[in-house]
Amino acid sequence: IILITPSMLIIFGVLIFPIVYSLVLSFNNLVIKDNTMEWVGLKNYADMFADANWRFSVKQTLIFTVISVFCEIVIGVGVALVLNKEFKGRGFVRGIMILPWALPGVVNAIMWKWIFNANYGAFNALMMQLGFIDKYQAWLATPKSAFICVLVANIWKETPYVVLLTIAALANIDKGLYEAASIDGANGWKSFWTITLPLIKPVLLILLITKTIWALQTYDLVYLMTAGGPMGYTEFLTYMIQKNSFKYLKWGYGSAMAFTLSVICFIMTLIYIKVFMGDDGTKRSGRKKGGKA
Repeated sequence: IILITPSMLIIFGVLIFPIVYSLVLSFNNLVIKDNTMEWVGLKNYADMFADANWRFSVKQTLIFTVISVFCEIVIGVGVALVLNKEFKGRGFVRGIMILPWALPGVVNAIMWKWIFNANYGAFNALMMQLGFIDKYQAWLATPKSAFICVLVANIWKETPYVVLLTIAALANIDKGLYEAASIDGANGWKSFWTITLPLIKPVLLILLITKTIWALQTYDLVYLMTAGGPMGYTEFLTYMIQKNSFKYLKWGYGSAMAFTLSVICFIMTLIYIKVFMGDDGTKRSGRKKGGKA
């Protein structure tokens, strides 16, 4: 107990206490001038659900999360399957693949902001050369295109993490299973669905959970690329929480938003676990009952 006490004090100070304090704050209105709290009960939550801007932010955040996570998982697994094959220079390509994920979020956001710049961006130059546009476009100034730009930047950065974990999972699969399946006449696509996918399902579950939480918490891209605009199309929940808490100094209102976001993360995590592990749990239960019988 004596040895773990310092660690427990640190955990309590930097994790547990701020969470509890923030929860209490969500039911209060913090008066900054005299540092006092005014109890308001569920008013912050009621105001939040009545706020049309908040509801729109939730919708945009969920759309961003679903599209981002889906593309990252699909592209990441596909690239991992390719990089799992034996070919010359595979180690070098694997090393290059991890670079986008290794970049700091701020660097990634600034880089993509330059790429989509309306005056000298590389994307405009490419589109001009390919003949898709006849003049430079302000991609980050139009609601839908700005949303897509942030989405592309996030997918580009986060996909390598999926590749890394999927390659690690594929390395643990016995090659003999594929040889046996090939002898039985299974093609590559059938082998993927019957062997590869079931065996990497635990890793995919971890990726879905972490990627969903990270996508829901996207902040740096929005702050540096679009500042929540235009017309609030990229004002995701984390940016809205930061704006209300630190710009408008509505600490209780911002805390209510933060805890609502935590609940959304928790619910989506439960859904993933239920969908991915529901059948396995039923089978285990059936085996246990059968054994007792």
